[in-house]
Amino acid sequence: MTFFPTGAPAPRAAGSWHPDVLGEGWEQRTLHLGTDNEGPVDVTLVRLTRGPRRDRAVLYVHGFVDYFFQTHVGEALDAAGWDFYAVDLRRYGRSLRPGQTANLVDDLAVHAEDLDAALAVVRDDEHHDRIAVLGHSTGGLVASLWANARPGRIDALVLNSPWLELNDTALMRTVGTQALRVLGRVAPRTVVGHLAPHYGRALHTSTGGEWDYDLAWKPIDGFPVRARWIASVRRAHARVARGLDVTCPVLVLTSDATGDHENDHPEVLTTDSVLSVEQTAALAPGLGADVTYEQIPGGAHDLALSPEPARSQYLARVVGWLDEVVPPGTQAL
Repeated sequence: MTFFPTGAPAPRAAGSWHPDVLGEGWEQRTLHLGTDNEGPVDVTLVRLTRGPRRDRAVLYVHGFVDYFFQTHVGEALDAAGWDFYAVDLRRYGRSLRPGQTANLVDDLAVHAEDLDAALAVVRDDEHHDRIAVLGHSTGGLVASLWANARPGRIDALVLNSPWLELNDTALMRTVGTQALRVLGRVAPRTVVGHLAPHYGRALHTSTGGEWDYDLAWKPIDGFPVRARWIASVRRAHARVARGLDVTCPVLVLTSDATGDHENDHPEVLTTDSVLSVEQTAALAPGLGADVTYEQIPGGAHDLALSPEPARSQYLARVVGWLDEVVPPGTQAL
């Protein structure tokens, strides 16, 4: 049984490209995927438009309580000979519409439709034949399951601290998960938790961090974790635990240490203070036949937002590995 549905639906009507909030060189395009009980289902594709077009492209998939704002990631890949795209999934960031519940879907598997639509634009409309996907945290979980259900669609998969297991006690991973499944069926929108705010505080400029992003789309205190959503995540975790068969090469990168994910501490940005490095290291080999796992010393949960030198080491490893598995070819389209 595949977690995500197989086959790719035809992309729906898509808007035109227009300037993005990130400024010069950045554009966005809305992909309309229909409607649901909260209104329009839109996905937003973002692209970097500097320099000549290339035959290789990277599609970035963000995490939970997140959206794409990491311009330096796109710029590094652009400089290395990749056209760069990022997707804001439905109800995240640019794709969130008035009256919708931020970052909430009843089933994580619906994001397969989001990635199918984004890939269709990158491949068919933008004419890229060689495509890599870069997923962070929850985006890494989504991208792994999607790639498993879509063999041959992409040429490489990079995972930045993917959320492959629940970073909690054994009791919560077993009995607690069963309770969440029941609650998800009978009271799906019940709030069952929140992310601890210490990681967000360490990142944002308003609380002493290095990064300036839209707090309406990525609030320091996060968005509520609701029963049906987390139950869906736990089903996805169970699917990963059984082993996947991602057919393209996979690079999994994490910090070299796990930090406290519940309380503030001095190493919040030099450890993974959201997920367990040990869990990811144990599960990574089961993603496919060709998996490389590496650690970035002093890396944060989002390795791209790590303090230097970890940030540059992470980007250099991503670029270097991608060049190994998807070598440069024709430079201009």
